[in-house]
Amino acid sequence: MKNEKSIRRSVRRSYTVSTVSIALVLYLLGTIGYALHSLYETSNEMRRQVTMIVEIDDNLSEEQRIALSDKIAESDIVASIKFVSKEEKFADQEFRKAFAVDIEGVLNGNPLPDSFDVTLSAAAADREALNAFIAECEKVEGVGHISYPEIFLSKMHSALDTVQIILLAFAGVMLIISLILLGNTIRLAVYSRRQTISTLKAVGATKWYIMKPFVGDSALQGLVAGVVAALLFAATLYGLDYAMPELHLLSRLEVPLITAGAMVVAGIVLAVIYTAAAVSKFVNMKSNKIHLY
Repeated sequence: MKNEKSIRRSVRRSYTVSTVSIALVLYLLGTIGYALHSLYETSNEMRRQVTMIVEIDDNLSEEQRIALSDKIAESDIVASIKFVSKEEKFADQEFRKAFAVDIEGVLNGNPLPDSFDVTLSAAAADREALNAFIAECEKVEGVGHISYPEIFLSKMHSALDTVQIILLAFAGVMLIISLILLGNTIRLAVYSRRQTISTLKAVGATKWYIMKPFVGDSALQGLVAGVVAALLFAATLYGLDYAMPELHLLSRLEVPLITAGAMVVAGIVLAVIYTAAAVSKFVNMKSNKIHLY
């Protein structure tokens, strides 16, 4: 009787430890996945902050300007385009502050050209595509000078690409390590119940009959672990949003909800797969070797 109680306590302890371990692994993987997605979104947003100025001829009619704008906007390089008249630019207070004299009197008029402010998309990271777009624009009738922060743009794309590669490599390594730890944890949990497997084999139970309760328990265990991981993830996001509201982590709930749901689904799927593999190994093992494993 004491031996039975000891075995049951050992099984419960192993079940609890493995559930907590699975929850922590899922939390780690979900958090890394969410961080990678946030980095990708932030990276694309930063890439979309660069503006290219396309100066155009002053004698273009409104219809010609609209046609020219539509032609430029056709490219994937362009995220948005806005016409800025020379009067609007000349009246800009920031521009006028750069001069300590009467601009109209000195320049005898407004020498600034009309232009388009072209906001570049993430596709501008492709240097060849960007250069091809500029070359094509310069050939269009009515387009004058094109200017953009070339050095800044090149350094920004290079830095963002490097950070993404490093984080992807880190995420890949952590994924492999986490899956190995998860497999070992579940295998140890099944190992603690090897005597049950041995007994069922001794009475002639089929492989599926032995595996069925283990798979059912593992599905429930994965569900519990996934819910715990999702709650930890939600608490982390809430804490970060409270500490740093400028990050706006909870402004868009779609991605956090998808991440939390993925944790629950991944918990069930991984627990079932690893448990089925571990139980199958013990079932196929000779009875006199199970206790020596």
